[in-house]
Amino acid sequence: MARYLRNRVPGGTYFFTVVTDERRDFLTSEMARRCLRKALQVVRRRWPFTLFAISLLPDHLHAVWTLPPGDANYSLRWQKAKELFTRSYLAAGGTEAAPKLSRVRHQERSIWQRRFWEHTCRNDADLKRCVDYLHWNPVKHGLVERVTDWPWSSFHRFVRVGEYPTDWGGKNPCPGFELPEPR
Repeated sequence: MARYLRNRVPGGTYFFTVVTDERRDFLTSEMARRCLRKALQVVRRRWPFTLFAISLLPDHLHAVWTLPPGDANYSLRWQKAKELFTRSYLAAGGTEAAPKLSRVRHQERSIWQRRFWEHTCRNDADLKRCVDYLHWNPVKHGLVERVTDWPWSSFHRFVRVGEYPTDWGGKNPCPGFELPEPR
């Protein structure tokens, strides 16, 4: 079995990509958004973190979290968030992909890809690049022509506090900054 090495910096700020199983398009549905919001709220109460930025796309999400000082256990938080989401989403009538044999053997649901991608933000410039990428991602994927037209991201909050002008993101704000494609 493969061992995945994760960078763990207590109190660190991390950029995440979390993908649905088989890249199924359902995360932006009203029911999925409600289930995800609730799951993240429950996890944040039990295992605090600051949700710095987020962008929700139909088949994946990007998020930037900052963990409390002395704490680097983002894996537990994602595990619990995925579990809570899956339970509430299926209970509300959501469907899952046809399970593969390995998922049946491990008693896993077919809602999320097993893992997630993480990047430790090294400094303020790296954090800005990650947040810019996250907000520009719906344009990159051809979902909208302008960042401001995508309703399911923290971009609008960043505009309200003066971090971005409303018309920000007319061109790729971070050319050359590409994340590995999750499988």
